[in-house]
Amino acid sequence: MKKNLHPAYRPVVFRDPSVGFAFLTRSTVTSDKTVEWEDGRTYPVVDVDVSSASHPFYTGRGRIVDSAGRVERFNQRYARS
Repeated sequence: MKKNLHPAYRPVVFRDPSVGFAFLTRSTVTSDKTVEWEDGRTYPVVDVDVSSASHPFYTGRGRIVDSAGRVERFNQRYARS
C-alpha cells in the first residue's frame, strides 16, 4: 500500500446529545472535541443529530397515520352512484 494515502482509522465516540446516547467505534472522521470514555481513555467525539436511540423508526414514537382521511377520500372518488 502507498504510504500517507489513507486517513487514520482510529477509535471515535459518536454521541447523540438529545437523548444522552453514545457509542465507541472506529472511524476516519476527525474532531477537535474529546471526551473521556468509560475505560478512562480520551477519544475524539462527534455529535450527531439522529441515532438509533432517537430516530422514530427505531424508537416507535412519532407515528402519524391518517388512515381515516385517506379512506374518506377514496370513498368520495370511487363511490358507487
